[in-house]
Amino acid sequence: MNAMPAADPADEELGSGAPDTLRVKPKKAPNAFRTISEVADELHIPQHVLRFWETKFPQVKPLKRGGGRRYYRPDDIALLRRIADLLYTQGYTIKGVQRLLREGGGRLSDDIPPATEDERAEAEAERDLLPPTEAEAKQLPMLGLVADPVPPPRPPRPKDLEAERLRGVLLQTLAELEALRALLP
Repeated sequence: MNAMPAADPADEELGSGAPDTLRVKPKKAPNAFRTISEVADELHIPQHVLRFWETKFPQVKPLKRGGGRRYYRPDDIALLRRIADLLYTQGYTIKGVQRLLREGGGRLSDDIPPATEDERAEAEAERDLLPPTEAEAKQLPMLGLVADPVPPPRPPRPKDLEAERLRGVLLQTLAELEALRALLP
């Protein structure tokens, strides 16, 4: 009979059952498929941006199971990481990355130089012209403003990733507090 290896205490978390029970959460193998939430957390990119990139980069093709749930292969994650680097760090536009993918036969080499000044300026203008993010659009009704029909999501700037996540948490908390206030006499 094979004995189970001892669980790493760092992997254990309290279960939802009896208070004294522990549930072991196994770590995924490096070559295991990842869900969109796991990829978004790993790359520090909102899920809606990953879905948007699927429409702009046909090379990003996660496996879709019943209900539309996405599963990303390790190669998909590597490509997404490289796309994020080119867009957010090196200053390329979406069209610039699409061009690099076409020129590279659907692959992005590791020795791509940073974007030119013209490309960086165009990328900055592209980001400034994009419509508000989902979180910003959700805030408009609370401010008494009417939003246009739901615009396509815009990718956040690298420095805005954590701020965007925190803004979403705060907006959700604010909405819950306002709903609670409405219940008070």
